[in-house]
Amino acid sequence: MFSYDPYAELATLRDFAPLTLTSTDISHDQPLAKVHWGSQAGGSDTSPQLTWSGAPEGTKSFALSCFDPDAPTGSGFWHWAVYDIPADVTSFPTGETPAGITLPNEQRTRQFIGAAPPPGTGVHRYFFVVDALDVEHLELPDEATPAILGFNRHFHSLARGILVPTATSAE
Repeated sequence: MFSYDPYAELATLRDFAPLTLTSTDISHDQPLAKVHWGSQAGGSDTSPQLTWSGAPEGTKSFALSCFDPDAPTGSGFWHWAVYDIPADVTSFPTGETPAGITLPNEQRTRQFIGAAPPPGTGVHRYFFVVDALDVEHLELPDEATPAILGFNRHFHSLARGILVPTATSAE
């Protein structure tokens, strides 16, 4: 596991009010269940249940992502990115994607792809992040990447919630 925490670094640029992010499926600093691993790694690419609360006044939508900064790429690995989630949506069940626009992930599919840390790369952290945004719609191109979403949501975030489970390959 690298020592780099991308969201701690972003918080040095501006303050984000706290948003509470919880799950019945995943826990902070705890291993992901195999169901949340990628199909190529023995899982089923099943997204975890997520619930968030504490959105401040002025919240008009939410954005959600899952990012692995420990992937051996130099730039991490995006597993999931959804934006324009309506402001009245504050949870969704296991295996579903909330209403909104799902961007292509690193495999160029528009879905959640589960953990698959390669052998020899140690513990990986999966940053599930929900931001409360001050706009109903982000103007992004249809083929925008999760990084472009991250750039745009940074300037519209009112609050942020983070939940970070882990996974380690069987070596």
